[in-house]
Amino acid sequence: MGQMESRNPATEELLATYETLSDAEIEARLEMSVQGATHQRRTPIDERAQMMARAADVLEQNRNHYADMITAEMGKPIVAARAEVEKCAWVCRYYAENGPAFMADRDQPSGASRSFVRPLPIGPVLAVMPWNFPFWQVFRFAAPALVAGNVGLLKHASNVPQSALAIEEVFREAGYADGVFQTLLIGSDKVAQVLEDDRVRAATLTGSEGAGRAVAKTAGGAIKKTVLELGGSDPFIVMPSADVEKALDAAVTGRTLNNGQSCIAAKRFLVHAGIYENFMEAFGERLASLAVGDPMDENVQIGPLAMRQIRDEVAEQVEQSIAAGAKRVAGAEVLGGSGYFYQPGLIIDIPERAPAYREEVFGPVALGFKISSLDEAIAIANDSRFGLGSAIFTNDEYEIERAATEIEAGGTFVNTIVASDPRLPFGGVKASGYGRELAQDGMMEFVNLKTVAVA
Repeated sequence: MGQMESRNPATEELLATYETLSDAEIEARLEMSVQGATHQRRTPIDERAQMMARAADVLEQNRNHYADMITAEMGKPIVAARAEVEKCAWVCRYYAENGPAFMADRDQPSGASRSFVRPLPIGPVLAVMPWNFPFWQVFRFAAPALVAGNVGLLKHASNVPQSALAIEEVFREAGYADGVFQTLLIGSDKVAQVLEDDRVRAATLTGSEGAGRAVAKTAGGAIKKTVLELGGSDPFIVMPSADVEKALDAAVTGRTLNNGQSCIAAKRFLVHAGIYENFMEAFGERLASLAVGDPMDENVQIGPLAMRQIRDEVAEQVEQSIAAGAKRVAGAEVLGGSGYFYQPGLIIDIPERAPAYREEVFGPVALGFKISSLDEAIAIANDSRFGLGSAIFTNDEYEIERAATEIEAGGTFVNTIVASDPRLPFGGVKASGYGRELAQDGMMEFVNLKTVAVA
């Protein structure tokens, strides 16, 4: 057994410590998940949907409490934390309202007198989740999974144990039976042990490429389904026909959302040569002017990075890239004093040998690239092992169509930033992962699409 710490990244204050689960405690939780799965299968889907609606009520009633917890534990601005809780309530209501229809039998004509496909739950699903959206990432898995009749085993990031336990409490207060949703306070060294257990039927992971490879390898050996949502280095293309002011506003928001710690953040800004100089000058000024400070302050736009390690990794990527020939336009440097603060900024002229060209920069640093044509923009956009989201700002229909078809990504957003929406499937390609979350597509990832044919 070990310990998990909850630490405030703005002050470095230790908030709480928790004992990790022993093997005996893990065994008890796994056995309880089987009981929870039996209960879920026997509970009519309309009742499961009603409980998910009550989960939305619990979130809304306790929004400020949960938001304060999120901000204290991982540092996002309090306004953003409240929005995260509200979005969790939205996804709960979405599946409460639409889940029963998504799970309905689907007629499939054949040579039989009657044939149809019946979606059925598969049982306990292990969810390995990250710290950057400590509530949202969990609820976007849990809402469809629980309405479908599955049960959840949450292995949350080790730096957000308070959030992990609070989410379990949300479902308990909503009326879910014991074992339907459980938080496992375990380290990453116990993930393989849990996933290999026959009682666990599948896994979903949102996190790093390395963590995804490890889970996929273990699950593959055990012949279990996985959904992986991994890193991203999303391109943000601006063409001459774009509304430049709108693009600038979106660029700042897209790069700095969640203190820049988002897999779907705009990271590589590919701007046409005709507007490049003015765009980058304005972009750098706006990034450097953002209010950085105490994330509990309503007026603060950028809080600390979640951990010292994250801040130091971002700083190292930037400094190594500058040493390789990149140019710092504005900001992009560690701020002194207590807390893991990093000044938002912009670097340009990034050579291919620089870390920032190939790696995901998980902090508020924008990477600027000058492009001469859409062909070049698409080529640079696709010159990455990642393929999560993408954005293009243009009013040219030909450019929109080419971007939608040719950019290698799980989504392309036109004249707006990349965002997850319960109504739209979400996921990536290449090293950004596989499978889909949200919408009906996400609900079908963890069901048995059972064929029934009647002679």
